[in-house]
Amino acid sequence: MKELDYGKIKEAAKAYNADMTAFLRAMISHPSESCEEGEVVACIKAEMEKLGFDEVKVDGLGNVMGFIGKGEKIIAIDSHIDTVGIGNRDNWDFDPYEGFEDDQLIGGRGGSDQEGGLASATYAAKIMKDMDLIPEGYKVMVVGSVQEEDCDGMCWQYIYNKDGIKPEFVISTEPTDGGIYRGHRGRMEIRVDVHGVSCHGSAPDRGDNAIYKMADIIADVRSLNNNGCDESTEVKGLVKMLDPKYNPEHFEDARFLGRGTCTVSQVFYTSPSRCAVADSCAISIDRRMTAGETYESCLEEVRNLPSVKKYGDDVKVSMYMYDRPSWTGEVYETEAYFPTWINKESAPHVKALVDAHKALFGDERIGCEKSMDKRAGRPLCDKWTFSTNCVSIQGRYGIPCVGFGPGAESQAHAPNEVTYKQDLSTCAALYVAALNLYDPSAATGDATEFRATLTGNDIK
Repeated sequence: MKELDYGKIKEAAKAYNADMTAFLRAMISHPSESCEEGEVVACIKAEMEKLGFDEVKVDGLGNVMGFIGKGEKIIAIDSHIDTVGIGNRDNWDFDPYEGFEDDQLIGGRGGSDQEGGLASATYAAKIMKDMDLIPEGYKVMVVGSVQEEDCDGMCWQYIYNKDGIKPEFVISTEPTDGGIYRGHRGRMEIRVDVHGVSCHGSAPDRGDNAIYKMADIIADVRSLNNNGCDESTEVKGLVKMLDPKYNPEHFEDARFLGRGTCTVSQVFYTSPSRCAVADSCAISIDRRMTAGETYESCLEEVRNLPSVKKYGDDVKVSMYMYDRPSWTGEVYETEAYFPTWINKESAPHVKALVDAHKALFGDERIGCEKSMDKRAGRPLCDKWTFSTNCVSIQGRYGIPCVGFGPGAESQAHAPNEVTYKQDLSTCAALYVAALNLYDPSAATGDATEFRATLTGNDIK
């Protein structure tokens, strides 16, 4: 392991801060919603080539990948480069794609979620090449991944199964508010379909109103999220998984990650006209899953709701599939299931980031003045609230993941999105140091604390 000069690493990262800012603003200027990332991919590819990456390529799905180093083993740094839309333009105080910058902030759609991470990762690889700090036997892979906002982790299913790339571990650059994140809840997308019978609206008793049936089911879904778990409660709430009585093997991990949640996110119906009883109704449920929950347990919870059982064969509960074409036209069909994962704090790849942070910046979260209201007093090592590509990288394939990225979770999907200039160099420096402190020989058993079970589908 090479001797590291942490002062020189920080100096090198700070020296590139203006370049990283310019690169991030260039990425922001290219609208890049899921399945429309072609322009920003071209921007990233050109930057990597300009910086002297040893290899830059775009795969069939449209992920852009840059490599530095000649080793056989790979350490990857992942950033998704698609964004959500801007929503109501009237809620923005500035142009979301022109953006702005001041002495501390960079504004624009994708700044925190999550093109800022790609800027830091790209320049970290450049610094490692400049300073001869590519770990011996490794190459560093910087990934600009696509379609994460649509189907988190599907891009890495493609990288793993189609490109055949299997890194030793992966750093996710999703925003972490200055913390190092070792896990997060999983999620799945559930659909409930209800059958009814239409009739003329002037005599509704002749039909069977699917919307009324669904109203009962929606009320039960709400109870599943909101209720407690007393014995007398008919629909026991998801908070039960924090209780050792209901989750004896994993309640401690569940308490770390936070309880699962569910919410109705979409409603659909069919009816012959506005003067008729609805003959079908469907809802989408966004289900966040904590440790101890599986895709089967989540589906069964909905199937066992009193209203679902009441309406019997008129109700179908299923999991969504995803098959939207990428910007290249490639279709990679997969289930809308994203497994929960947690790492042990002692795992070598987690310890590498923690040790790097302590050597570079100390043992508390740092940031510019405008960021510290979200960071002060929080533990350095923690977890995300939302979901990331790690649901596939570690949750599906067992490749260890850890997170450290510029920006704030609270900025994700919000109007007037900003990220912090200081974070760009902080993250770049940490990536350089962490990759050189990583010691796989220090592993004592499996790095994984918890991984949710997979389905029986052979997703290739």
